[in-house]
Amino acid sequence: MKKYQIILTGLLCAATFANAQRLPLDSVLARMAANPALLAYDAKGSAQDAYATGAKSLDAPKISAGQYQVPYQVNPNGGSFMIQAEQMFTNPAKLKAKEDYLKGLSNITKEDRNYLKNQLLAQARQYYYERVVLEQKLVQLQNTQNLLEYMLKDANIRLTYGKEKLPNIYKAKADLFELDNTRDQLNNEISQRNIMLNTLMNRSQQTTFTVDTTLVLKDYETNITDTAILTNQRSDIKGINRNIELQQLNSQMEYARRKPDFGVQAAHMQSYGGMANQYVLMGSVTIPIVPWASKEYKANLKGIRYEVEELQQKKRDILNQAQGRLAGLRTDMSSKKRQLRNYNQNIIPALQNTYKTALLAYEQNTGDLPSVLDGIKSLQTARMAALDRLQELLTLQVAYEREYEKY
Repeated sequence: MKKYQIILTGLLCAATFANAQRLPLDSVLARMAANPALLAYDAKGSAQDAYATGAKSLDAPKISAGQYQVPYQVNPNGGSFMIQAEQMFTNPAKLKAKEDYLKGLSNITKEDRNYLKNQLLAQARQYYYERVVLEQKLVQLQNTQNLLEYMLKDANIRLTYGKEKLPNIYKAKADLFELDNTRDQLNNEISQRNIMLNTLMNRSQQTTFTVDTTLVLKDYETNITDTAILTNQRSDIKGINRNIELQQLNSQMEYARRKPDFGVQAAHMQSYGGMANQYVLMGSVTIPIVPWASKEYKANLKGIRYEVEELQQKKRDILNQAQGRLAGLRTDMSSKKRQLRNYNQNIIPALQNTYKTALLAYEQNTGDLPSVLDGIKSLQTARMAALDRLQELLTLQVAYEREYEKY
């Protein structure tokens, strides 16, 4: 009864995926634009651009009114009632420097977004490849099940004629039932990858879809690290370059503080006691170059130079670390390819011959069922191990592409 329930569950899952939408890897990556983390960076960049539009605003004017030089008398015959207006005009060079600085903030946000996008795309490719390999494992599992079912059927026929032992049949059944656990684990992992991919695409986590099982292995192990390409393609390095540019804009903004601001003041005085009305019209200018006022922006300019040096060193460190990781990945990919080739060209064919030899001996009544079952199990283990090497190779390929930001 349990076996029929497992078969029914498998058929229901197969029917669900048969009616599901097919999504190639390119379609999955294209749908990543709806990821909330990327949309958050889009909103942040738009906010920074909006802030920059108000950078050239002047200070609000100041208007005041009241008694001016009026004596303490009930009916004063001196002084006046004054209305006054003041306006400060920030130096245009300061406003332009501030605007350029605020515009530079969104450039950093764009590169931060691109860096995050590269990480998310790498995750999506990783989950997609893992799901493809898991489905290939299911195919291998079905092949093994077909072999075991054939052997079990043959063994039952032999049992009726006294040519087979009952313990061997129980062992074959145990091996067959063990495949059910493996299949359940594989289906669970496929569902997990399905949920992760839907999450990255910002879709309902339970939405089912099928994948393109075609895999392309790249020959990255023969490449040579090109630091110029790394510098031009990596978003984190471009982000540092934008940061350096921002610090240069910051230094221009600090340097602009040397320039004076201007102001104008106008007032009208309505005199008491028959005195003539009076007015005030004055201009003002700040003197930021005096020592007690210039000390701050001079210190800031010095600090900015050190920050630029820090960013330059950080960029060199990122390039150095990336070169090391790429070299290690190429070495690892070369090793995994050799292992995979060894499985496909030597180990699996040898185990296939072992199984066929044991099967032939069993059919000729010169061998036993446990030898055939061991041959099937060893062949199954080797095929699964080869797919594990394939998955490891694809993981290294994704890591290599993430370092170069190829997508």
